[in-house]
Amino acid sequence: MISVQDLTKQYAGRMAVDHISFEVQPGEIVGFLGPNGAGKSTTMRVLTGFMPPTSGQVTVNGFDVFRQSLEVRRSIGYMPEMAPLYTDMKVKEYLRFRGELKGLRGRDMRRRVGEVMDLCSVADVRRRLIGNLSKGYRQRVALADALLHEPPLLILDEPTSGLDPIQIRQVRELLASLRPKHTILLSTHILQEVEQICDRVIMIHHGRLLANDTPANLTKKLRALTQVFVEVNGEGDVAAALESLPTVRKVIEDSRDGSWTHYTLRVEPGNDVREAVMNLAASKNWKLRELHRQLPSLEDVFVELAASEPVKS
Repeated sequence: MISVQDLTKQYAGRMAVDHISFEVQPGEIVGFLGPNGAGKSTTMRVLTGFMPPTSGQVTVNGFDVFRQSLEVRRSIGYMPEMAPLYTDMKVKEYLRFRGELKGLRGRDMRRRVGEVMDLCSVADVRRRLIGNLSKGYRQRVALADALLHEPPLLILDEPTSGLDPIQIRQVRELLASLRPKHTILLSTHILQEVEQICDRVIMIHHGRLLANDTPANLTKKLRALTQVFVEVNGEGDVAAALESLPTVRKVIEDSRDGSWTHYTLRVEPGNDVREAVMNLAASKNWKLRELHRQLPSLEDVFVELAASEPVKS
C-alpha cells in the first residue's frame, strides 16, 4: 500500500528526514513513532503530496506521489494533527461540503455522512457550529472527514490528541474495527496506543529510521532488564535468598505492610524467574500474595534505541 525508498527532506540545511525506507502492506495498522521533531509529520506530508521531498521515491496504492498526485489523494484519508476545520460551519453541513469536494452525491452522500457521524460519535452535535465544539469533538469531526470517501489508506497524525480517556478508547476501538477495509498509518508519540492496536511499529529519531518490526519482536530484542514483583511473608533474609536465584541481578525492597514485604527483582533479559521464586517460597515455607512479571514496554525500546543512535553532527 505504501512504499518509501531513500526518502529525504531538507530545510535550509537541516535534515528533517534522513534517507528512510519502509513499506506498509494492505490491511496493516502501522504505528509511526518518534518524539516531537523526529520527522513524523514531515514524512506524512510528503506521503500525502502536501510537500515535495528533497530526494527519494514514494508510491501509495501503486501510484507515484509526485507524478500521480490526484490518484494518490483519492486513495488517502488524511487527518493532520491540527485539522483545518471551517469553524463557522455546522458539523453535518461541513461533512456534506467535504463530501461534495470528494465526489459524493445524492444517496451516497447521505449514507456516508450518516455513517461517519455514527462511527466517530459526532451525530449528537451535528447541528452545532464547529467553532463551539471542544477540541475532542473537533478531532472526531476531522476523523469523520478522513473516512468520508472510504479511502483504502488512512494517514492519521496524532488522532487522539486532546481527547479524554473514554474518547481515546473509542478511537482505538474504531481504528481496530476499520482494519479489514482500510490500511492505517498512525503517527503518535504515545507508545501505549501503538502496543494496543498496531501490527507493526516504525520508529524514527532525528529523521532517521531506528526500527521497523512488530511490538512483540522489538521488546524481545531489548537489552533492558525484566522486572518481577514479589510480595512475601517469610522468615530469614528473604532479599538475599531471592538475589541468589540464577539470572536475578538485583533485589530491591520497595515497601512493608505488617509482616508482608514487597520486592522488585531485576532479571536478565529474556528470563522468567517466577517459577524459581515459587519453588524457593515453597522450600522455605514463605507465603506469597503477589508474583507477576513486567516486560519492557515500547517506551523502553525507544529510549534504548535513541540512546544508542550516534549524535548527528
